[in-house]
This record gives sequence, C-alpha cells and structure tokens, in this order.
Amino acid sequence: MTVKLYAFTCGRLTGPRGHLIEGGEGQATLPIPSFLIEHPKGLALYDTGMHPQCRTDAVGRLGERVSTLFDFGQFGPQDDIKSRLESVDRDPAAIDLIVNSHLHFDHAGGNELIPNATVVIQKREWQAGQEPELAAQVGFHKVDYDHGHPVKQVEGEHDLFGDGSVVCIPTYGHTPGHQSLKVRTEKGEVVLTGDACYFCQTLRERRLPNRVFDRAQMLASLDRLEALEKGGATLIFGHDAEFWKDVQQAPVPAF
Repeated sequence: MTVKLYAFTCGRLTGPRGHLIEGGEGQATLPIPSFLIEHPKGLALYDTGMHPQCRTDAVGRLGERVSTLFDFGQFGPQDDIKSRLESVDRDPAAIDLIVNSHLHFDHAGGNELIPNATVVIQKREWQAGQEPELAAQVGFHKVDYDHGHPVKQVEGEHDLFGDGSVVCIPTYGHTPGHQSLKVRTEKGEVVLTGDACYFCQTLRERRLPNRVFDRAQMLASLDRLEALEKGGATLIFGHDAEFWKDVQQAPVPAF
C-alpha cells in the first residue's frame, strides 16, 4: 500500500533557548509542525498545531505564564491547520484520525478545527488531561482537546491502519504519555519525533528541556529514537529550525 506523508509549518514560536535545551542561550524560533498521512484506508494528521486564538488572545487562552514565555508574532491568519490544509486542497472535515503526540497547546490546539476525526492518543496522556491537578502541572489546557471528538486511547505501540505502515511509538517523558509516529513510505521509514526530541542536538548530546515530566523516561525515549535511526529510519525533529529548512512542504510529499 502506498502511503504519502506531507509536512506543514503551522506558524512559528519564539522563546528562550535555555528553556528548550540545557545550557541553551538566547532566543530560538520554533517551527510548529503538523503532518498529513494519506493511506488507502484513511487520512490522518499527526498533531494539529495551535488554535487561532493564540494569535489574537494568547493570554486569554493559555494564561500569563505561557503567553509571556513565547512570542506568537509569527503565527499568522493562514497558519492554523485548517487554513494550511485548505491551501493544498484538502478538506479538514475529511480527516479521519488525529494522532496527538501529546496535549500541549502547540500540538493539540488545532484539534477543534478538524471536526470529524477520531483522536488517537496514549491512554496515560488522555487520563492526565482529565485530572485537573496533573493537567495543570504538565501544562495542559482543556480548551485545546475537550471538543467532543471520539477518543481512542491506546497503550504502547499501536498500528494505525493494521498493516504496519503507520505505527504509534510510545516515547514517554516529555509528558506522561507522549507518542511519536513511525511512517513507512516508498522512500523508507520516517519517525516523527514530536516533542520527545526538540532538536537534533537534543538527541546527539542528551541535553533535555528545562521542564520535563520524567527525565529518566525521556532519556530512555531518546535511546529508542536513536536505535530506530541506527536501524535506518529518518528522524524528523519538528521544532529544529535548521533541520526544518530541508523538509519539503506540502503539497509535495515530504518523504
């Protein structure tokens, strides 16, 4: 079965590099990625970027801490996932599945704009999002993911279409139930790392972000990603601006 993988940049955020990688200095501009997987059995999105309200009222949506930590100036009117899909003649209402890597605002904020999809998420991530105290601890905002979508809670690896071509890979640590996505295309195997690995440098030097849910689990997840890379997979570091310069954007398949 032919699987096509398309990459979208859904705006950019700017924030302190020291918050994103140990020892980082200055500011970092982060591409906000979303990926469309076209499979003969259906259409899936891996992450949905930010909600348009982040552009107009970040404080009202996310609170003071997040809205002051990041600059939303490079998130324009055409950068939400609905607009990005429509720009390449894809109907947001026709998407079958949303695979959320995790529930942070820049990965699940656009879920509301994909009205007919089933959300596929690790059970421990979804449950964390339902517990107010834990959700607040890890920076989840229910406004991003509480929209009445059907939710399929999975545990560990999950074969999305039943043929091994698109597989959820547990990469816990950044949040309680973070997951990456392994996609097999005609050009080879690709792993969308999500926030299990912000930058290529994160993997090479094991320098973690300032705030993580579980450091030991995140380091173990980096080991797993490295093993996949050594096995021949191409890793996609979604927030790495230098790496992202060479990622082909939709409407041309990325890989």
